[in-house]
Amino acid sequence: MADNCIKCDVAIVGSGFAGALIANELSRKGISVVILEAGPGVPPNINNYMKRFYKADIKGPESPYPPELSDSSGNLRNPADVAAGRPTVQTLGAANWKDPQQAYLVQKGPRPFTSTYERVAGGTSHWLGTSLRFVPNDFRMKTSYGKNQSNFPLPDWPKAISSENISASYEKAESELGVSADVKEQSFLGINFSKGYAYPMPRIPPSLLDQRMSEALTRLTDDETRFLGMGKPVTEVKVRSLPAARNSQPYRNRRACAGNTNCIPICPIQAKYDPTITLNEATNSGAKLIDHAVASEIMIENDRVSQVNFIRYKDEGGPKTADGCVTARIYVIAANAIETPRLLLMSKNQGRTDNGVANSSDMVGRNLMDHPYYVAWGLLPPTARPVFPYRGPLITSGIGDLCDGPFRAKRAAFRVDIGNEGWNYVIAGSAFGADPHVTTIDFVNGINTSGLNNQEFSQLKDNTALLGASLAQKLNDLISRQFRIGFLVEQTPDRDNRVTLSKFTDALRLPRPEIAYDISDYTKQGIVAAFRMKNLIFNKLGAADFTERADGDPAGFDEMIEGKPVQLTYGGAGHIMGTYRMGDNPKTSVVDSFQRSHDHHNLYLVGSGTFPTSGTANPTLTLCALALRSADSIVADLKSQG
Repeated sequence: MADNCIKCDVAIVGSGFAGALIANELSRKGISVVILEAGPGVPPNINNYMKRFYKADIKGPESPYPPELSDSSGNLRNPADVAAGRPTVQTLGAANWKDPQQAYLVQKGPRPFTSTYERVAGGTSHWLGTSLRFVPNDFRMKTSYGKNQSNFPLPDWPKAISSENISASYEKAESELGVSADVKEQSFLGINFSKGYAYPMPRIPPSLLDQRMSEALTRLTDDETRFLGMGKPVTEVKVRSLPAARNSQPYRNRRACAGNTNCIPICPIQAKYDPTITLNEATNSGAKLIDHAVASEIMIENDRVSQVNFIRYKDEGGPKTADGCVTARIYVIAANAIETPRLLLMSKNQGRTDNGVANSSDMVGRNLMDHPYYVAWGLLPPTARPVFPYRGPLITSGIGDLCDGPFRAKRAAFRVDIGNEGWNYVIAGSAFGADPHVTTIDFVNGINTSGLNNQEFSQLKDNTALLGASLAQKLNDLISRQFRIGFLVEQTPDRDNRVTLSKFTDALRLPRPEIAYDISDYTKQGIVAAFRMKNLIFNKLGAADFTERADGDPAGFDEMIEGKPVQLTYGGAGHIMGTYRMGDNPKTSVVDSFQRSHDHHNLYLVGSGTFPTSGTANPTLTLCALALRSADSIVADLKSQG
């Protein structure tokens, strides 16, 4: 078949953040690149995406993007009938997260893996845009906090990867994505920048809620914060603007953010970076993008990759329209931390790699991680100044100073997001929908779904029905005081949290990913600390707590905190990591520090699947920095081959 294959210097599977950046770096150096994309290609504009979003009954993260979530009758499509399926928030409920006729991921538990992704050109464009660097100790967890613990669950990254060593790659990634931030403000917990460095754009201004939160946390006592385990008194907690790949001013022919509060799932004016920008640059430089092409097997000859086979289709539901293959000197798999191990494990080579490609260590698919996301909702008191949510970017600031310290020897770290979208993030953790719609309907119909239509909060009789000016006045009073905070919690790598192949297939008859997932006691204790920090913040704000755990929540667990039973849960942060980890030892890792396979030296596996640990920072900037570092290594490999 190789004689009929497409030929190039570098073949890339996947056109998301890592794949697009590598394709662009190589193609503008004159290197021939072919990119296989499982889903549709780059559209001429986002108009159809916006139409899908406007028409969607449930405006979840996946709603603007194909394939269609529901059939013509409004029922969720069976993923067996979709050629390039993906997980969605609509298939993560208590009733269907384990139903393979509704959920693309075949989940075996014991807990649900609750993050999702896209399979379209540009990858998971519903990302928020947060572009944080890891703090230095994130790369040295075993050395920093587990040196004297034989069973410490968090390893070090390869010796060649450190905050200092990849600083130049971070800077290049920040330029490529267009990050808005302030160097002085981001110089904390040992994060440092090269002399004279400035982010591409000034920081995004803090919201009213950011400012209120900052004021509330300036006067704390050691007794109030001792539970944090920082090793020193904490009498102030800083609120810092978050670095974001979102334009604070025009940048590279893209407009400045207009505050649409819709970063997830789609920025209507494309002020937020997405990889189609880089992908277009790559194809303009000569890279070839082949869409609707699902990679089905990586072929090995003499310990080197010889070709990648793929299946073409036209319609979302299939069927297969053609087979194809691509041969190259170097191969890059950039299909995300679930689809990449799926492809590696599918690649049996007629039994010669029965355990999958690049898997001599038996580590492919293992150590699946996310940032379990603990979310809390509050209402400021009637005497407080309004914070006017539902405007500006979804998140403009957070708390990062608490994500490193001696406590990491015993429990997971967390980082705090401050949400500007009020209760729009699934109201108060319940299953009733999102505000401002729910509270509005409550006061029109005289019901109390949101919990606000009672005398304690409305200063009116319970279940009051209002119309006209009275309705508008009451909604303005209540909704302008709503807020949300979220805690991204560090997750330990666990070899039993893994991606394998299911007996259930998609419309191309390829096995779908099967997921086994749980969270460790170390991570649970991080969520416990997050709960206690939430209580401290709410207390300082004088806020009423509207956080609830939905009945039957499969992610729920109970803990005793300060002698009282507490119901806790987590959601998905969309940060899928760890399933083909990097390391210096080929027996315990899949790739080296350049993300090159230990087993096959012309194969690179890129993306956040190579992360040995998760830290608390959103992984995108780090995976982009590592991808750019890999691109330099690929160029060097090609030169050495002559």
